[in-house]
Amino acid sequence: MKKFDLKKDILPHLIAVLVFLIVTVVFYAPVFFDNKELPQHDITQWEGSAQELTSFRDQTGEEGLWTNSMFGGMPGYLINVEFSGELTKDIHQVLSLFLPHPTGIILIAFLSCYIMLLVLGVRPWIAIAGALAFGLTSFNIISIGAGHNSKVSAVAYMPLVIAGVYAAFHQKRLMGFVLTALGLALQLRVNHLQITYYLMLMVLVFGLFQLIQSVKEKTLPEFAKTVGLLLVAVLMAVGANFGRLWTIMEYSPYSMRGKSELTVDGVNEKSGLEKDYAFQYSNGILEPLVLFIPNFFGGTAQEDLGKNSNLEQALKKQGASRQQIQQSVQAAPAYWGDQPLTAPYYAGAIVVFLFVLSLLVLDRKYTRWVEVLVILSIVLSWGDNFETFNYLVFDYLPGYNKFRSVTFVIIIAILTMVLSGFMGLEKVLSEEWDQAMQKKFILSVAIAGGFALLAALLAGMGSYRGAIDERLASYPAWYLEALRADRASLLRVDAFRTLFFVIAAAAVIWLSQKQKLSKGLAYGLIITLVLIDMFGVAKRYLNGDSFARKAGKGEWAMSEADKRILQDSDPDYRVLNLMNPFNDAKTSYYHKSIGGYHGAKMRRYQDLVETSLSPELSQVIQDLQAGKFNFEQAQVLNMLNTKYFKAGEEARAVIPNPAANGNAWFVKEVVEVNNADDELMTMMSLDTKTEAVVDMAKFELGTIAYDSAAQVTLTAYAPNRLVYQSSSRADGLAVFSEIYYPIGWSATIDGEAVSILRANYVLRALEVPAGTHEIIFEFKPESYYTGNTITWIFNVLLVLGCLAFVGVSFREEK
Repeated sequence: MKKFDLKKDILPHLIAVLVFLIVTVVFYAPVFFDNKELPQHDITQWEGSAQELTSFRDQTGEEGLWTNSMFGGMPGYLINVEFSGELTKDIHQVLSLFLPHPTGIILIAFLSCYIMLLVLGVRPWIAIAGALAFGLTSFNIISIGAGHNSKVSAVAYMPLVIAGVYAAFHQKRLMGFVLTALGLALQLRVNHLQITYYLMLMVLVFGLFQLIQSVKEKTLPEFAKTVGLLLVAVLMAVGANFGRLWTIMEYSPYSMRGKSELTVDGVNEKSGLEKDYAFQYSNGILEPLVLFIPNFFGGTAQEDLGKNSNLEQALKKQGASRQQIQQSVQAAPAYWGDQPLTAPYYAGAIVVFLFVLSLLVLDRKYTRWVEVLVILSIVLSWGDNFETFNYLVFDYLPGYNKFRSVTFVIIIAILTMVLSGFMGLEKVLSEEWDQAMQKKFILSVAIAGGFALLAALLAGMGSYRGAIDERLASYPAWYLEALRADRASLLRVDAFRTLFFVIAAAAVIWLSQKQKLSKGLAYGLIITLVLIDMFGVAKRYLNGDSFARKAGKGEWAMSEADKRILQDSDPDYRVLNLMNPFNDAKTSYYHKSIGGYHGAKMRRYQDLVETSLSPELSQVIQDLQAGKFNFEQAQVLNMLNTKYFKAGEEARAVIPNPAANGNAWFVKEVVEVNNADDELMTMMSLDTKTEAVVDMAKFELGTIAYDSAAQVTLTAYAPNRLVYQSSSRADGLAVFSEIYYPIGWSATIDGEAVSILRANYVLRALEVPAGTHEIIFEFKPESYYTGNTITWIFNVLLVLGCLAFVGVSFREEK
């Protein structure tokens, strides 16, 4: 019987958790000790976009599911919708040890990577170092600083899924099943499908090499059993998020990520994102070298050059004031890569060195799939800097054209190098330190250390000109010369820094194997070196200056402009912020906005923005600057019931629009078209108060008349339910200033179901009979209500499965 050894079986893991907790608390010290918080741009924007749904939930206990606070109206699935029975949410809280969000995310990354390395056979003390390297990679830290919490949460669970898949293929099927199901369920819940897509690529490549190995060893039946078991685990994970995934998949075809109905030369060609948009952020060919030397390309577009920089000296010579020097030096455009704006995704000097070592010491069956993933990740991150391959992938790899910022794919290389590197270190520490092993070790030091030394010695030879320099064209030559000298200096300093960590880690391993250091001391030194390496770079991007005193609701204090607008008792009208409206969700906190901030707005609304709303907005601003208030010409803004323009935060900055069409109206004439192109084109010359355009290829329309005295009045408003009262002496077509969405919305007239038409490219319309009637729109998508039940069932099954595995694991067996 196997005896349970507390010191051996539990103590190392408790120490690991304690180390991870301490590192997390120290890293976020201002949160825990100074009562500060981390301002995050994207989270601030999210709070604005989510406020209507949050308030509705707090007031009614229901889910609104639809919000009118952004882009005239859109489903709330990707904004703020909760599903009952999501027990994975509670598991997430437990794994983060109930630390405040987002501080617990890197703790989860630590734990997840630690579990993965244990499953791969790495001893706990070395696994601690690997977990610290993964959790503190600048990919995670930079993303948290920007507010990409869901992205980092999805990254944090990647190792857990990899651990499950690896275990299943290495004779630990029960463990593999549970880790895969639980890890994937947790990852899907945080809802960042781009990272999940990258995880899928990793699993597919790993699975392909397992298949090849299985064919060689003639073990296909065993391979099939493992794949079958893992497919069941995937179904469990999908089931635990069924409602969330169903609603998102249902909405996706109608979002910017879906296929456009517009055509180019008569052919419908636009599907997914535009290439220019998707590849806007693409690594230069050499840019992945920042994985090894963080400031290889200067760091960020606003880098602190420190004291005694070349730029500082040049500014002093030009007689600049102390304040001017400080401002210039602390936010210098040091980055000189191909992207318009970026920050380096650093994997770690020691991690890359160990990765090189692993390629030399591990069996080929462990490294072939790793090599493919690292190379694939780097090539994909090049984006439009390697069009031949990446445009082909974008056009033909299913689902790939739904995502942007292809630099994110470098996380595959980061995770894979951690995985392989620490497996390689385990191999070195486990096997005999013979001459062959020593030669491989020395070669790996020569490769990694030699490259760092070469980069340091040749740092003065580059041009140090990048895409960002186009914005510096008006700067004097002395400024650019000093800046480029600082860029070279940043590379040189970081190259020597990388060289130090490579040599230091190599020395610890060498001395340990030569028995000049005890194993315990060697483990402690490796952990310390990794921590100093990763912590130091991470703090460049998230330091004490990144935190601020908790402002409470100060961020959302109601301005005088907001107060003036909210005096309007109309339950449903829209506001247009004249300052960058289509990248602003703060307006949505108090108002139903024409604009917003979201990467998956409705496709038809984006079409409208590009063809009509943006030109109208430009004209409105031009007229206002000229002292004109000619709002009658803003036909599209009027049909969206844009009742107020907001030009600032003062009360006088509010500009009422008396020409807004209102909540609903009857039209005199219907312009019939037969495709989306004509529908949108007609919109540009439509009198929206009296005319409507309807695509007759999609909708049937009966005979309508017009009563000039007819009215439609909104009597009750909720995000998911609108009630109107209509009065007309003739059968007519009523147009509503609400965004049309074909799934989930239903309409009744006096309790009788009627079909909802689409008018004016984006709005709802109804054929309303003569007389006085009550009209009700309700949003009750089956994908949410049925999906909610399925979600609950699979969450219970998942938790029961995890508890059963824990019970079995603790049984004493031979």
